[in-house]
Amino acid sequence: MFPLEIQTLARLLIDEARGKSLRLATAESCTGGLVAGAICNIAGASDVFERGFVTYTNRAKSEMLGVPGDLIADHGAVSEVVARMMAEGALQASNAHVAVSITGVAGPGGGSPLKPVGTVHFAVARANRSVVHRHELFDGETREGVQLAAVRTALEMLREAVT
Repeated sequence: MFPLEIQTLARLLIDEARGKSLRLATAESCTGGLVAGAICNIAGASDVFERGFVTYTNRAKSEMLGVPGDLIADHGAVSEVVARMMAEGALQASNAHVAVSITGVAGPGGGSPLKPVGTVHFAVARANRSVVHRHELFDGETREGVQLAAVRTALEMLREAVT
């Protein structure tokens, strides 16, 4: 279902999280649950995967993750501050130790000069640590390409936070 590279990253993540007794959560917008799907595609994921939030709409980001609507209105859903709050909200709304969030413009439409198609913000929150943010522009990618690149990046960020 997923490319070999993503399967390998997910398998390594599960093994590393299991070794540290850490539970994981995801908060996804433009990937629509693909990170959770990539993790759960690996046997043994239930040892570490707590839950995933698919918060495609702004309302869902507010209701499920506690991201204030005025913050989204001021900065846009595709922003560093929203990605950070999504990750923190996923930690607070779950029993996970580490959470990743993704919000972006997968395309083919919906981009703007300030946030072109391929713009994606990521954040990883871990209990008792600072939230880590990353901004990427997956330029020239198809919708599927942006989504798969975002999944790969999110898995890499989770692995960094787990180790």
